[in-house]
Amino acid sequence: MMSLREVVERYATLAGGFGERVALSAFGLGARETENLFRSLDEDYHISRYLHFSRGEGETYSISGEAVTHVAIDDGVYSLL
Repeated sequence: MMSLREVVERYATLAGGFGERVALSAFGLGARETENLFRSLDEDYHISRYLHFSRGEGETYSISGEAVTHVAIDDGVYSLL
């Protein structure tokens, strides 16, 4: 499983800037791995406040009981790294 630092670095590369939506499928993980990774991040209060999931076009994943396709991460997450 990817570390928080790896998730943030990959997100920053894909998004080109914090606060931008990125398709969860762009992280290049399998469906189960994507769901498990982002579910574990979402369940951690200190991390989840920087993650914003949304639903749009693309592959849908179940994260904490919600059907989502994208994530946006706030730059404040750096305080946890």
